[in-house]
Amino acid sequence: MRQTVAVVGGGCSGVLVARELLRCSEDDVVLIEPGEPGGGVAYGSARPWHVLNSRAGAMSADTDDPGHFVRWSGARPGEFRPRAEYGRYLRTVLEEAATQHPGRLQLRATTATRIDSDGRVDLADGSRVPADHVVVATGGPRAVPQRLDHPRVIDDPWQAGALEALPTDRPVLLVGTGLTAVDAALTLTADGRRTAPVVAVSRRGLLPLTHTTDAAPPVTPVLDDCATLRDVVRAVRAAAGEAGDWRPVVDGMRPYLDQVWTALTPAEQDAFLRHLARTWECHRHRMAPEIAERVVALRNAGLLEIRRGGVAAWPGLADYAAVVNCAGPGRLPASANPLVRSLLDRGQARIGPHDLGLAIDAAGRMVAADGRVHDRIWLIGPLRRGAQWETTAVPEIRAQAHRIALDLRPGALLAAAA
Repeated sequence: MRQTVAVVGGGCSGVLVARELLRCSEDDVVLIEPGEPGGGVAYGSARPWHVLNSRAGAMSADTDDPGHFVRWSGARPGEFRPRAEYGRYLRTVLEEAATQHPGRLQLRATTATRIDSDGRVDLADGSRVPADHVVVATGGPRAVPQRLDHPRVIDDPWQAGALEALPTDRPVLLVGTGLTAVDAALTLTADGRRTAPVVAVSRRGLLPLTHTTDAAPPVTPVLDDCATLRDVVRAVRAAAGEAGDWRPVVDGMRPYLDQVWTALTPAEQDAFLRHLARTWECHRHRMAPEIAERVVALRNAGLLEIRRGGVAAWPGLADYAAVVNCAGPGRLPASANPLVRSLLDRGQARIGPHDLGLAIDAAGRMVAADGRVHDRIWLIGPLRRGAQWETTAVPEIRAQAHRIALDLRPGALLAAAA
């Protein structure tokens, strides 16, 4: 039976699931995205100096063809390619799938404002998309810093021209010291005219660590006897000591992270989030070597400063030309986008573990406030965070996309349950 699937959001997650639906089913797909498909936060506003934080060999859109992006781009598997190029790649693979399956993909250049339980999607242009299933691919919640007493707060560092318009002779304060802050610092110093420093501040003042130029083979720590978070930490440290480098151990854990996460008790998960998560993220989400070299050069030149502390009481706040929100993932409901807010307010969704995302069942279907599983509404990517841990990078998202496409086949979930 031919169905209609509405995909809300056309960034990486939306493009990958739309492509899989075209390739693995006979369903019609309506992709709802106000901008150019394949852009999203990560790739839509990337400048030439912004590169992928993962090697090209990990970035294929195809679960069955790990070398697809490498061949398409002409890259070496170990290269860190420009992010704008990857956005073009996502658009290309979607266009190719649409060409191979003519008449089945419809693009709607607007935003979704409401999703009904029966699958209908209301759009900002006043129209409505009737669908048998809806996949919500809008990305995860972004942290919102507390209200600051400053005349120029830039909430979206990816807004076109926002950073370039700032004066170069006054300092700029970045809220956050993660990969987004690194990207913002590169943009603020790209033209070589900046004379005042960029100051990045966070509670711990930790920058992402660095990839090696050549990747070592992954090393999987022995986790079979790990019953607690403390056991996992010991096993990872022991494996890193034996390997002589922590990077292959972190990479080797990646396929097992969701299993490890769900095996922890809620109290252990909370302890991880409070005490270890930021350190883990610095090791897991690393800078490309060439970006790390640029960061070191900026710090040595006095153009980039990394500080610890809270922003609200930051001394001399009025002296900064702007305060830029470079914080990482946020918590719900405070960081909900308008569509997620609508789902929560109407009881169609409930907040997932630790307020990191929305509640889902094992297949990725959204769970309502009353505990009922929606048969028609699915989540992909960062909105699953909390129920899953490793759910924000391409390898995991493409696997989710493939699984959703298979599960949407009539009777697929019933057959799997039997």
